[in-house]
Amino acid sequence: MKISAEFVTSAASATDLLGDGLAEIALVGRSNVGKSSLINALARERVARTSAAPGKTRLANYYRLTRGGAAPFYLVDLPGYGYARGGDAAAQEFGELTQAYFAEVRLKPDAMIRAALVLVDARHPGLDSDLEAWRWLTTVVEDAALVATKIDKLARGQRIRAMRELESVFEHSVLPVSAVTGEGLDELWKLIDRLANSRKPQPRSRDSRPSRPPRAAMAQPRRR
Repeated sequence: MKISAEFVTSAASATDLLGDGLAEIALVGRSNVGKSSLINALARERVARTSAAPGKTRLANYYRLTRGGAAPFYLVDLPGYGYARGGDAAAQEFGELTQAYFAEVRLKPDAMIRAALVLVDARHPGLDSDLEAWRWLTTVVEDAALVATKIDKLARGQRIRAMRELESVFEHSVLPVSAVTGEGLDELWKLIDRLANSRKPQPRSRDSRPSRPPRAAMAQPRRR
């Protein structure tokens, strides 16, 4: 199936965020979890810059994707958490920009469909920062799903144990994927199609605001 993808813009603050009516799927996860690599794997071309150094994505980057005859939508790569190069400033930046992004869901409930994919590293199941980010996001978006990246890095027995631990900790199904081998990408596309075409959230009060992102999602993660 033909896929077209392009980088559209970067947002550094709430005033830069897009809101043109297209569905948006936000990618949320720790620094270096593989968000950019996953975008490139879904697009089947290099539209997002990748780096081995954590903490490189400091903006909300918008990518416009169209698959087959479906309506276009945005994948939004949000700043990663769990790495604060230069002190607390980077961590605070993640919190403020992410809070501003998801505040739009409540301020403009009929403007767009917004959902979130929480990416966790399959090699490190059960991190406090991932769990708290997931709990927070499920309170501020209508739809959210969990994706385990880098599954190709684990041997068969290791991946079975990791997936069991992830689903036990999060008490939710987790989709394993690999941007390297392509494992799970077809299933991920089906999930994205469902999220991008889901019903719009029910209107909420304009006075309603999401809580701040959890502190553990803005600090160096720890193993449980």
